[in-house]
Amino acid sequence: MSLAERPTETHLEFPDNRLLIDLCGQFDANLARIEQALEVQIVRRGNQLVVMGEAGSLARAAEVLEGLYHRLEAGKAVEPGDIDSAIRMGFSDADEPPRATDQIEMFTAGDVEIKTRKKLVEPRTEAQKAYVRSLFAHELAFGIGPAGTGKTYLAVAVGVNMFINGMVDRIILSRPAVEAGERLGFLPGDMKDKVDPYMQPLYDALNDFLPGKMVAKLIEEKRIEIAPLAFMRGRTLSNAFVVLDEAQNATGMQMKMFLTRLGEGSRMVITGDRTQIDLPRGQVSGLSDAERLLKTIPKISFNYFTSKDVVRHPLVAAIIEAYEADG
Repeated sequence: MSLAERPTETHLEFPDNRLLIDLCGQFDANLARIEQALEVQIVRRGNQLVVMGEAGSLARAAEVLEGLYHRLEAGKAVEPGDIDSAIRMGFSDADEPPRATDQIEMFTAGDVEIKTRKKLVEPRTEAQKAYVRSLFAHELAFGIGPAGTGKTYLAVAVGVNMFINGMVDRIILSRPAVEAGERLGFLPGDMKDKVDPYMQPLYDALNDFLPGKMVAKLIEEKRIEIAPLAFMRGRTLSNAFVVLDEAQNATGMQMKMFLTRLGEGSRMVITGDRTQIDLPRGQVSGLSDAERLLKTIPKISFNYFTSKDVVRHPLVAAIIEAYEADG
């Protein structure tokens, strides 16, 4: 082994022992995550972390640890997703946490953060950052890519932000109620009971950003609507933030109908995954149609995600890559 290849070490000092405990995680789980990803060894000695490994990996690990510690100093939590994001993207001056005096309503030129009633949402990949910027900048935006890349989650977060800041009067969330191997007619209950299981991911996202009682009250007042795509026919959606989720399961006619609902003062987001089309064989997806027909219109934004943008369990990215390789 040459001198350049020999393992080396660096010592990082963290003055606040309480924050250092949070940085390490329960049973040093956070350190273990960094060790595995960057092939280093991290040992805690008092208020220091000793990082050992090859020079390149060592520098990368030090950058990740110091960046995560800055998050904790700013009062933010460090979760597994934050660690994965730091490892993938690193930290720049624009990623430095804001001072306590800074009020983040949406995002600044460098930061991309979405303030909701329950949490501050931070995109974790460059594609997610670009997507969030486009949602604020464009009246009509598409988010296309595999499951787990945050397409719908971030769109709903931006919608909640615009709603609580008075930029829109309503939030409208919709999905095609496509029968993916099941028959709606055989499900118990009235039409709402039959349709609600299809809408559950949208309810879940809303409840992540707004208190449960507030969500229920706003739904009762129809300031938040969650409905199947078919229910949008004949309406003009003005002063609203509108999300069509799972758009790959809309037909061409349904997509045209939905897109032409866009009214004054509204924003519309279309999300979908072209690899998960549940339409009958031979039926063209409205998402593919819209992409083909609208891509040259400058005021419409198309944003694409890959398996590298998956922010669920790391195995999800590996599964997606395996299927893409086979396809």
